Amino acid sequence: MPVPILKQGDTLIVSVQAALTDRDLIDLKNELAEKVGQYRSKGVVIDVSLLDVMDSFATRTLRGIAQTTKLRGANTVIVGIQPDVAFAMVQLGLALEGVDTALDLDEGMELLNRRFGKGELGGG
Repeated sequence: MPVPILKQGDTLIVSVQAALTDRDLIDLKNELAEKVGQYRSKGVVIDVSLLDVMDSFATRTLRGIAQTTKLRGANTVIVGIQPDVAFAMVQLGLALEGVDTALDLDEGMELLNRRFGKGELGGG
């Protein structure tokens, strides 16, 4: 299932709208690495608020996406991790070490704006 990737100024916004297969996650990682270079993006926000579970592969892949986009010149923020998902991840020992997280899209964009130390990232 293709995942929508929207371009908003210097930022790519990814909205994960349903559970993804391992293949979908790998495709997303490859597509984001390509698009960060294509659009010269400085930030990536991945919204996982609609997911009610994140397994070890999804967690590892999201961490890998953040590392890959960082090497391509963009900071990544994962937003919208639901409380039950966070509890389950902790119980299973899953972590997003080294990856910025935020409560929602607005907070994620603010985090990127602060990181770049400038006005509205994602603006025109």
